[in-house]
Amino acid sequence: MKVLITILLCKFLKFLGRFFGKGTSFPGKIALKIDPHILKKIKMPKHILAVTGSNGKTSTVELIAHILTDSGKKVIYNKESNLTAGVATFALSDCDLKGNMRSEILLLETDERYAKHTFGHFNPTHYAITNLCRDQMPRNGHTEFVYKCVKDSIKNGMTLILNADDPFVSSFGLNFEKIVYFGANLLPTTTPEFTSLFNDAALCPHCKTHLNYDTYHYAGWGKYSCENCVLKKNEADYTATYVNFDDDYVIIDTHAHSEKPESSDSNYKLPVTFPSIGYIYNVLTACALTNLIGIPMEKIVDSIKKFTPKTGRVVKFRLGTHIGTLLISKHDNYGSYTQSIQTVLALAKKQICTVVIIVDKISRRYNQNDISWFWDADFEFLNHKQIKKIVLSGRYCNDLAVRFSVTSISTDKIAIIPVIADCISHLKTGAEGEIYVITCFSDKDKFLSKVKVI
Repeated sequence: MKVLITILLCKFLKFLGRFFGKGTSFPGKIALKIDPHILKKIKMPKHILAVTGSNGKTSTVELIAHILTDSGKKVIYNKESNLTAGVATFALSDCDLKGNMRSEILLLETDERYAKHTFGHFNPTHYAITNLCRDQMPRNGHTEFVYKCVKDSIKNGMTLILNADDPFVSSFGLNFEKIVYFGANLLPTTTPEFTSLFNDAALCPHCKTHLNYDTYHYAGWGKYSCENCVLKKNEADYTATYVNFDDDYVIIDTHAHSEKPESSDSNYKLPVTFPSIGYIYNVLTACALTNLIGIPMEKIVDSIKKFTPKTGRVVKFRLGTHIGTLLISKHDNYGSYTQSIQTVLALAKKQICTVVIIVDKISRRYNQNDISWFWDADFEFLNHKQIKKIVLSGRYCNDLAVRFSVTSISTDKIAIIPVIADCISHLKTGAEGEIYVITCFSDKDKFLSKVKVI
């Protein structure tokens, strides 16, 4: 009876929440207060898939959900809150009155710090970890703190799907039984030397010895090994063997780990909808997770060809005679910014452009106005001959200008315009080529509301 009441109340509160803007976490929070063990009492589907990491969670989960739905699977996933209460809301809403979830597959995006709490209620059958990097410093502190949180969320019986190129993530596979790795052999960003500002993974996360690198894909991702312990880049089961951003495709080599392996080991050519190394890793994660639970690679490839992202992280717009693209990046995450910068560089090879960086509000989650990440993001990469102008705008434009003053970018290229509306007016006549705007969810509408979204 208690289970029935809790489920009914959660459904009712979610219905009411649609009108008051509290339908994502609040119903689950109340349900867990009534019965803290409710998620242990309901009957979960056979497959519970979870994705966590510093970057790429939302986009990866959206792609996985598309592949599963396109394959005829009934899947439910959290489109908004990724904390425990949010998971409770959508899981209980999917239950019948007997406490049985109706969907065949439960797919979770879970916050990297709170996964250990969510998994105190139930364990995923398959757990993908995308990457770990310095992120939201006032909230998360150093990468090693988040590493410990994620490590505490891993339980026996799970199948881990790990980024072989990230030493932090790869180390979770040490002495673990069921592991599948994904990674890349060669990316457009791969270099034999370290070119980023710093490497979070300079030290082995297992024994704290300096890691040796043969190649770097991005920051601390690459081909590495530790002289003091067994940690090294493992051979990946799902590998990006060749990436071509000019012609927009990636070749992925897979091994048949499917529970129903209908396809043999072979290479698959997949489209790249956006020239971002983050997107490549999102695709690898999605391929691994969906193939592992029985979706043939041929079907996965076909689904990805039909995929159109809906997260709103890439928005096309028109401003005067200029076409533009807005790239959503996390203001408090240097990795997110650096990946957006690398995407701009890939696009800038084809034409001249203007880059706009807007930082008007740091975060939707906390009030500390921490701008230390300015000094971690690789703004130096914007020193490119095809980038004719860089515009800094928003409340923190002058702080950005100080950061840019220590790069080798000519000051003649840089315009500082604090008011976003004035920035837009300037771009109408002053921009050169296509416009690329890098900003956060908290600031995107301040720009998009004044241009024509296409």
